[in-house]
Amino acid sequence: MTPLTPAEVAAVVDGALHRPDGADGAEPAALTGPAATDSRAVVPGGLFVARRGEHADGHDHVVAAFAAGAALALVARPVTGPDGALAGPQVVVDDVQVAFEALAHATVERLRADGAVVVGLTGSAGKTTTKDLLAALLGALGPTTATPMSYNGEVGLPLTVLAATEETRFLVLEMGARGAGHIAALCRVARPDVAVVLNVGQAHVGEFGSVDAVERAKGELPEAVGADGTVVLDVDDERVARMAARTSAQVLPVRAQGSGAGALVWATDVDLDPAGRATFRLHSRLGIPAGAQPRSADVALRLVGEHNVANAVAAAAVALRLGLPLERTAEVLSASGPASRYRMEVTERADGVTVVNDAYNANPESVRAALKALVAMRRGPDGRERRTWAVLGEMLELGAGATAEHDLVGRLAVRLNVSHLVAVGEGARAVHSGAQHEGSWGDEAVHVPDADAALALLRAELRPGDVVLVKSSNGAGLRHLGDALVADSPPAGPSGPAAREGDAPC
Repeated sequence: MTPLTPAEVAAVVDGALHRPDGADGAEPAALTGPAATDSRAVVPGGLFVARRGEHADGHDHVVAAFAAGAALALVARPVTGPDGALAGPQVVVDDVQVAFEALAHATVERLRADGAVVVGLTGSAGKTTTKDLLAALLGALGPTTATPMSYNGEVGLPLTVLAATEETRFLVLEMGARGAGHIAALCRVARPDVAVVLNVGQAHVGEFGSVDAVERAKGELPEAVGADGTVVLDVDDERVARMAARTSAQVLPVRAQGSGAGALVWATDVDLDPAGRATFRLHSRLGIPAGAQPRSADVALRLVGEHNVANAVAAAAVALRLGLPLERTAEVLSASGPASRYRMEVTERADGVTVVNDAYNANPESVRAALKALVAMRRGPDGRERRTWAVLGEMLELGAGATAEHDLVGRLAVRLNVSHLVAVGEGARAVHSGAQHEGSWGDEAVHVPDADAALALLRAELRPGDVVLVKSSNGAGLRHLGDALVADSPPAGPSGPAAREGDAPC
């Protein structure tokens, strides 16, 4: 896949190429870098996409993008510099977003023609972790380009596609949605050869209207896969299992619970070590003659929480389907640590306090999983029982059921015998009342007005050996509370790279 020239870009997006004065006879340089919608992220030789967003107009930053080395800008109107001359080569189109998606679509088809495989995945929880595991697994098979962080919407997906190179053999695309038709639109940009649906839950149900609507939206992904493709479905989730009827592709069912009945890839013998990391036996019937014994291999995840077994099994199914041997699949899974920030990000402070920052996002399902992981970490490596703290902020976008769901989370924390519950913010007040109604007393459960108050409380009360879970929706901002707790003591072993992320669709 050779780099596109500006003239070729113009042809793909049905735009007009404008050259700077004095360059009419010279063809501008081909694109040699990825695309960017932020001038601060421009890579020399790349494309700057001048989108108009809610808070900024990319056209105001075209000059800065060329100063940073952009080879071409995609614009809705020509942009000039301070001297009145055209700021640089520009392709002018009627709609920048439509052109952006058209260019990404053309790139996907060029990659596919060169033999690349497109993998799309969705789910109400676990998408980013599964995407990171998939990137590691498929990277063992060949050059892989994957969604950075959680950039899984109408901007992030085209950006990911346009970051692919001629070496890319696997393109892994996380797909999110905030309503009906969103995933279908993403699939029109990048039709997947392999699709994964993890689960259907209550994330953003306030925007969708109901869990049934979430199910319909997630099912748009398997619907987009052709008869020659593969759809991986976690059939432990009834709503996901029935999506088999919505695709003409080969269905590859997986399970992380029970005996593996009806599954081609599944896990058994799940156990948690004192750090809350899961070990399990991975089984596969793929490529096994009827009646023969399935193959199996042991996996020891470096990720915290039993819920990550389901993510690992789904990722393993894709890798196995695409040709990675079972033993190698188990090795890669066992070697893969956290790759995206604020997802069960564990830091052991030098003073003996363990901070678990899982505050990138939250919904009832993910909060329940995080609380269970916290409880699994109660017994330390030395066998002693440690105090556990659940610092919980609001779960956003739950609609009319928000109060009831927060109440249930508080009750669950008490039933799991979490030592201390701290509900943060007005939106999490029902977490506190739920804990009280379940029988929490004294200072076992408290409500504080904001993150600053929570930080002050924790600084006063934490002692060596304590384990602190920080969990909330991204918009509640508790991930910064987690960062502050880590900064309170020189870390002995942080996990996960430093990066900043914005809100993403579910």
